[in-house]
Amino acid sequence: MAATLGLLKPPILSGKPLLCYSKLKIPSNPTKLNVSVDSTTDPQILLPHSIHALKSASLPLTALAIPFFLDPNEALAVGGEFGILEGRTFALIHPIVMGSLFFYTLWAGYLGWQWRRVRTTQNEINELKKQVKPTPVTPDGTPVETAPSPVNLKIQQLTEERKELLKGSYKDRHFNAGALLLGFGVFESIFGGVNTWFRTGKLFPGPHLFAGAAITVLWAAAAALVPPMQKGSETARNLHIALNAVNVLLFVTQIPTGIDIVFKVFEFTNWP
Repeated sequence: MAATLGLLKPPILSGKPLLCYSKLKIPSNPTKLNVSVDSTTDPQILLPHSIHALKSASLPLTALAIPFFLDPNEALAVGGEFGILEGRTFALIHPIVMGSLFFYTLWAGYLGWQWRRVRTTQNEINELKKQVKPTPVTPDGTPVETAPSPVNLKIQQLTEERKELLKGSYKDRHFNAGALLLGFGVFESIFGGVNTWFRTGKLFPGPHLFAGAAITVLWAAAAALVPPMQKGSETARNLHIALNAVNVLLFVTQIPTGIDIVFKVFEFTNWP
């Protein structure tokens, strides 16, 4: 549409005067006009005719004015207007950052799994304690020394494991990693689309774009489950894990399509 409207530029841009009245036929005998010569000086007669003429010319005048407000050159996103933003340097930022975030996602998942082990280990210890039989005592109340039962041994083992897990501070580290992943991930996913527009003037609907959008949505949805998780909701915790598992699978599918796009960047762009 911008290119079509660009053809409507008025002759005034070429330096020629705009003579819209040059084709009007002026009769040689003024008496043939509906309005007499003497009546043309009457403002009450001139005003209605002037308003009618302006109304008739409003549509073509509007069409002629549109190109001034919609320059077809400004509708394009490429052509050197953005300088280095269209170059190879900025185009490679997205794949490098997203590749790093993929491995960081795996690391954040490991921290979350370790924090889950801290909670589940304590739950398992509590269940085992319910199975412990009372220690036998003598008639005078002295505890009878017996070999530790398998249940007690298991409780002792899990208690030691939980102490070691607590030293890793996995809860805080997982929370911080998730916040960093959400912030950088959303920013970089948007930046990737904007950078594509800088280089080509459009986006390319396809698996890479749609999967990237889905990953961004899953990041936000998983983060939104944190408040109920902090209140102890197991449903929110399981859903959080499921969303992030789907996120990782989608991230894996981005690798081959992302590599293809990098090859195209090197083919169609220049440094810097």
